[in-house]
Amino acid sequence: MTRAKAFSVLLSLAAYGLLGCHAALAEEFEATSGRTSPDYIRARLPDGSFKPETYAFGKGGYWGGPLHDKTIDAIGFLKIAHIMAVPLAAQHHVPDSDPKTTSLLIMVYWGTTHAPEHANESAEYENLMDAMSGNTLRGGADPISAYAAAAQAENRIRDMQNAQTAKLLGYDSWWEATFDARPGTPQAYRRKDMMNELEEYRYFVVLMAYDFQLLWKQRKHKLLWETRFSIREHVNSFDQQLPAMAEGASRYFGRDSGGLAHDTLPEGNVELGKIKDLGALPGK
Repeated sequence: MTRAKAFSVLLSLAAYGLLGCHAALAEEFEATSGRTSPDYIRARLPDGSFKPETYAFGKGGYWGGPLHDKTIDAIGFLKIAHIMAVPLAAQHHVPDSDPKTTSLLIMVYWGTTHAPEHANESAEYENLMDAMSGNTLRGGADPISAYAAAAQAENRIRDMQNAQTAKLLGYDSWWEATFDARPGTPQAYRRKDMMNELEEYRYFVVLMAYDFQLLWKQRKHKLLWETRFSIREHVNSFDQQLPAMAEGASRYFGRDSGGLAHDTLPEGNVELGKIKDLGALPGK
């Protein structure tokens, strides 16, 4: 094999991710959004540290990706809760199984976002396919009009799905800030960066903390704080990166991030002990 041919093969392998060059050389960034209710104020001890706050976990649900991914499909709620407990403890949140003394119910959601799909189910798209194959268009539409209609339909679907993903991942502040960005402006480039992130598969975790006592005694839901964090799926494994994701996002547990934050993902290393099931809450 000549040197030129060998170099060509290396480029091809790198393009398909078979060499793992990007994963080894590039830093990984985590996107995190933290929000708090105006009513949520954490008490502090005389030394200035936060007073310990008790909580119980609740299983919110799992959103599977479009493709099989054993690094997240096989991981269960108990293991995720066990991993979350470590950075929560670092922020002085302690687990409690007594409903009389528990302050927070932290609901846990996790999964993989879906990249936007093409509008190949629309009538406009079918007209476009007919035009490209030389067939007669439905309704007598001309190829140019069919192409434009299909493109508009696809853009509408992409915008709707991107808006939903932005809300899910906590990108909505970024979405709103760049919504009317003019081409060529810094805001337009920021929006392009945002779209690039939203239109790739991303692993995510959402923690939503409710007032446990209000829920238990009066059956009323009051959200006190939420933290949403995610990383791209490409070159990552959810089960391996989850401890680092949780550690990086922990600074925003019960705190407002002031919009979407991008931080370098720390190297996570969590030793898991025996997982215990604390059982169901009374009346649940």
